[in-house]
Amino acid sequence: MAQRPDPEPAARRPLITAGRLSFLLVSAMIYYGWTTQTGRYINPYRGAGYALGIIGGSLMLVLLAYSLRKRWAWLEFLGSTPSWFRFHMVLGIAGPLAILYHCNFSTGATNSNVALFSMLTVAGSGIIGRYIYAHIHNGLYGRKLEFGELRAGADSLRSLSGRISFVPELVTHIENAEQRVLKAGPHLSVLGFARPIGVGVATVRARRQLHRYIRRALRASSRKSAVVRTEQKRLRETACAYVDRRLTATRRVAEFEGFERLFSLWHSLHIPLIFVMIIAAIIHVIAVHVY
Repeated sequence: MAQRPDPEPAARRPLITAGRLSFLLVSAMIYYGWTTQTGRYINPYRGAGYALGIIGGSLMLVLLAYSLRKRWAWLEFLGSTPSWFRFHMVLGIAGPLAILYHCNFSTGATNSNVALFSMLTVAGSGIIGRYIYAHIHNGLYGRKLEFGELRAGADSLRSLSGRISFVPELVTHIENAEQRVLKAGPHLSVLGFARPIGVGVATVRARRQLHRYIRRALRASSRKSAVVRTEQKRLRETACAYVDRRLTATRRVAEFEGFERLFSLWHSLHIPLIFVMIIAAIIHVIAVHVY
């Protein structure tokens, strides 16, 4: 008779979160500005349009305070580093949005175009950096993870293999799949930044293969056992959830070094882009007010 597994507690994220609401709000504002002739009531040289340019540029300058707070401990009176990191991301969205409305979502003179595209490049770089950052920290605002910590978390899941004993040889198949995931992607140090791509592809393939094996094994067992036949759906969901947890943990272990290298490369590019943006913005301001 098949063993009835204990139900896995499902950790479900709420459907509505502050991040999702913010994303929808920003997307709606970008869509409205892009599809509406804002030039009818926003003039970049005076009034609200001029004010939006000043506000957007000022927000992009204040955004630099995060880097100063992170490097200089004596600035701790300004607030904690995680709080400034949140503020940094908010400014990285609000500043470019104000600038886009300032220029009516259109290009203009050469100096303004350089400033605009420099700002958009920095904003896009920040979005990419946020994605990479979340893979080497314990959540978006948490402390930096350690490789040993990830490895210990992956190993602890192996002790739960008794819960899926109703699928014969599944543990062996999972271990073989984990080895393929750990070996995926380039291992040369100069190409380490590209490893997450290979690991991701190998993980998707392994998950698909293991889910297929679970379905076939349970169908075969259901022909011999009435209990398995009755509980087939529940058993499949339990086994697939366990497989997904194991592969996710293994993927994070395999990707970690690559994401660390990728974050280092991103950081070395992001900082110069910020200075290019600042120089372009200063030239734009001077050109507008002098000429």
